[in-house]
Amino acid sequence: MGKIIHTSYEDLRPRRDGDGDLYDYERRRAIPEGASRHCRVSFYRLEPGKSNYPYHYHLDREEVFYIVGGEGTLRTPDGERTVRTGDLVFFPAGESGAHKLTNTSPDSPLLYIDFDTIAETDVAVYPDSGKTGIWSPALGKVFRLADSVDYYDGEGKE
Repeated sequence: MGKIIHTSYEDLRPRRDGDGDLYDYERRRAIPEGASRHCRVSFYRLEPGKSNYPYHYHLDREEVFYIVGGEGTLRTPDGERTVRTGDLVFFPAGESGAHKLTNTSPDSPLLYIDFDTIAETDVAVYPDSGKTGIWSPALGKVFRLADSVDYYDGEGKE
């Protein structure tokens, strides 16, 4: 049985991640890992000129971004658009929900809340780099799609 979680941005422990170059962000999980079966909520803070993730989409997860403060550029299959404080954007599962958020402000952070549905196994596709990522309790890896093999490759003859 779950419990009610009441927290604030200041109470959440920040974690930095990214490659330190184009991708650099701070994440604060509002719902601790394992506390919910169906949703995940995190605060993200992007410094000027930074993104948190490459352009991607999830096969079985939906996301909602609510922009708390700042301004950025959101890339989608329909092109780029500006997002700013007060905007809410829904990303459906699948290719039509592909996205990448970048803070385009010269001097202010971009802060947003990311609401995600949870899938036991999360598969994300990265169209620009031809990769796919698979995350589950047993596996957390990224693969190049060009390295795919036939289903029976390496299985031998019986």
